[in-house]
Amino acid sequence: MRRSFLPLLGRAGLPMIRFHDLRHTAATLLLGNGMHPKLVSEMLGHARISTTIDLYSHVTPTMHQQAAQAMDAILLQN
Repeated sequence: MRRSFLPLLGRAGLPMIRFHDLRHTAATLLLGNGMHPKLVSEMLGHARISTTIDLYSHVTPTMHQQAAQAMDAILLQN
């Protein structure tokens, strides 16, 4: 890992991060972009979807905005 991953980060001009940080970022981005949690859970190899949700789903300002827009659309339909 140290012989391959860290030098690769340096050559790419990226900050020093842990390899696991890539997994966390990928899971968070997939969930934040509407990927079904069950699929993300399977990709990560979790036995339970609750593990994926607990560890990798974070509420972002964009998600708040999307929820508010969804509620607006629901209320305007009635």
